[in-house]
Amino acid sequence: MTRDAYVLYGANFSLFTRKLQAALRFYGADFRLERKQPRNADEIERRAGTHQVPVLQTPENWLIADTTPILDLLDGRFPRRRLFPEGPLGVLVHVAEEILDEWFARVMVHFCWHYDENTRHIVAELLGHEVSVAEAREHPLAKWGPRSCRATGTESAWQQKKAEEEYFALLDALERQLGTTRFALGDRPTAVDTILLGGLRAHTNADPVPDLSRFERIVAWDAREADRWDGDGELAAFPDSTPFVAHLLDVGRTCYAPFVLANAAALAAGQKAFRIETYGEETSYLARPYPEQSRRMIHERIASRLSDADRRRVVEFLEARGLGCFAGSERR
Repeated sequence: MTRDAYVLYGANFSLFTRKLQAALRFYGADFRLERKQPRNADEIERRAGTHQVPVLQTPENWLIADTTPILDLLDGRFPRRRLFPEGPLGVLVHVAEEILDEWFARVMVHFCWHYDENTRHIVAELLGHEVSVAEAREHPLAKWGPRSCRATGTESAWQQKKAEEEYFALLDALERQLGTTRFALGDRPTAVDTILLGGLRAHTNADPVPDLSRFERIVAWDAREADRWDGDGELAAFPDSTPFVAHLLDVGRTCYAPFVLANAAALAAGQKAFRIETYGEETSYLARPYPEQSRRMIHERIASRLSDADRRRVVEFLEARGLGCFAGSERR
């Protein structure tokens, strides 16, 4: 470590901590992972403006949160290893990352708090000693967990079943993709790979449930192959990209786009919650500001970072795939 190093405040069982950790490794950044301590928690939260993790301390002693803008910042500092490509492909990466961040992340929450083995595992890691399931369920974090599941639409047994099926279908697509390319969009990583690895390393390939042993390429990628990137490689070109991305965008069209539009409408109407059909069942969601804020980051990327010709190509591409909500269009 040097005085110019980054400090990543977070936890191993935090999806977005592990996402940012994967990104820092891809950048080749000098960093260390630390947990917030009682002695510094108040200052970190005050300066970062959030009680959530991760928070990144930069060499300038900035304390910043929110992984997508952090990656955008670091792209400027490590341009040869940027994780959001420039041009239309950068928008495609941003949309794919958004779907993983805001839709598939809820599956991680479900696995954490609807399976006793996982809840006990997470609380034991947090406390630093073994606990019983009953003790784990009494921990404040474990009491928050089911509320978070309810807020993100995985309260019913049917939604839990379909969310797991959706996640395993995503892993099937990734397993096939890794038989052809080193990463999800080609032979170099993007922000998409960071959130995929974040989920694997924080939860689904680290917790007792589920068992991912049948995904042999993914397990090897998580354990060693992903971190062997040397800075070389190309990405599949826009708009075709890879079969994995095509699968992910299809989930975005059928599930995430209806959610994010309904969430935006609920926020505009001042509603605390809303109901939409998901997997054929009417489902309740908490209206949350962040998905809308995050969607508008994509709007801003399209509006400010593309030429007129590229902007037209991207908007046409998104609207043709039922993802006009990311292009600034409210059409589904």
